Amino acid sequence: MRTVQGTVVSTKMQKTIVVRVDRLKKHPKYGKYYRVSGKFKAHDEKGEYRSGDIVLLEETRPLSRDKRWRVTSLVKRPAEIETENQQEAQ
Repeated sequence: MRTVQGTVVSTKMQKTIVVRVDRLKKHPKYGKYYRVSGKFKAHDEKGEYRSGDIVLLEETRPLSRDKRWRVTSLVKRPAEIETENQQEAQ
């Protein structure tokens, strides 16, 4: 199974979240890497994830017309990210 890590962008649907996944792609001619992002709809049964959370997704069978991913786990919350940045600055 494929797994990807991304940031929750939208939680406006019931049991569904939209996750933005960024990846680096190499230009075929110039060799420079550039950022490409894609949005995936993922199944969130309990509705426990919020915008800004970094989550891990797992590919699954089709759950609806657009939904092909399921949230596996939470990696970080935005509050945790802010406290880490403050600790590094000190």
